[in-house]
Amino acid sequence: MVHAYILIQTEVGKAAAVAAEIAGIPGVTTSEDVTGPYDVIVRAEAENVDQLGQLVVARVQNVEGITRTLTCPVVHL
Repeated sequence: MVHAYILIQTEVGKAAAVAAEIAGIPGVTTSEDVTGPYDVIVRAEAENVDQLGQLVVARVQNVEGITRTLTCPVVHL
């Protein structure tokens, strides 16, 4: 299982709606609107890196109101 944090910037005033919509996507374990340089932080999981990429590109980035994403896979050193 691969886990990642997805940091999301949204259009002004869209953070809460984006976080709520993303929360319903399969593979998303948490989705919260936050303050700071990013507007929403998502924790997601997938069986492998390819499926994680598909989740981000095909599902998350298609949510209306998102302007930019940064995916940070979790590593265990």
